[in-house]
Amino acid sequence: MGAIEQLNRDLPTPGRAGAGRLFFLINRSSGDKSGDRTAGQIRARFGPDADIHVMSEGEDLAAVVADAIAKGAETVVAAGGDGTVCGVAAAILGTGCRMAVIPCGTFNFFARSLDIPLEREAALEVLATGRPRPVSLGQVNDRVFINNASLGAYALILNEREQVYRRWGRSRLAAYWSVLVAMVTVYRPLTMRITIDGQIVRAKSPMAFIGISAHQLDEYAIEGADAIRSGKFAVLLAPDSGRYMLIWRALKIALRGIRRGRDFTLLTGRDILIETRRSHRLVARDGERERMQGPYRFRILDDAIEVFRPR
Repeated sequence: MGAIEQLNRDLPTPGRAGAGRLFFLINRSSGDKSGDRTAGQIRARFGPDADIHVMSEGEDLAAVVADAIAKGAETVVAAGGDGTVCGVAAAILGTGCRMAVIPCGTFNFFARSLDIPLEREAALEVLATGRPRPVSLGQVNDRVFINNASLGAYALILNEREQVYRRWGRSRLAAYWSVLVAMVTVYRPLTMRITIDGQIVRAKSPMAFIGISAHQLDEYAIEGADAIRSGKFAVLLAPDSGRYMLIWRALKIALRGIRRGRDFTLLTGRDILIETRRSHRLVARDGERERMQGPYRFRILDDAIEVFRPR
């Protein structure tokens, strides 16, 4: 029996083995903005009655997912970039619902870290041939993240990135260019008191980057991935050496030439509290950003959700 026939046999009835009842959530603005084409591929694969929801601008993702779960969805399939995947992960946390991913973003770090194929037909095949496995998540205060969260320069870069995307479209080149533009126009170092697993560190840095994705650090040859694989956060602090040195370090990240000690300080731990002088700051999470009230506590949620992965 072929994979598709097996999928069709296993999926229709809630509570049976496999992915169960599927709900497809598509962010049409992710990556190359091919949401309509993705919906067409899903219908061609699962039939015209496939439960598909294409997100509208400004729509509440959490409410859409909650409604789908209330109606019997057992697996939410997130078709979008890391921001969309993060939103779905947060929405299913604690519900018992599982997640699958169709990578449609610019970087797709989460999908790549789980060996989920970037080609959409192959990603859909994971629903037929893969298995759900537990995945840990990060949390800052009450907000979930799947790859990283940060304070300072990176959150400001994301603001600039959206403007660059609107002008030039979404691409890796546009993302790197936004770093340069933001650093030329904005430089605001943070004075921080960091408590990490009970130890206090005082630092002044333009950015605190808290990573939970070993794949993302490996991608840029940045030390700290082994700490993540052992169940800790990797906390990267850039030295306070001025905006032009920060631009140079951003270029070195793109060229895989950044080094611990010379270009950043690495801290590792599971329970992190960051206090700054201002009560509210812009916090970036997986490419999205929002203003949050401090202090900022970071925790690891072990085996928080189940995600379909290839065998």
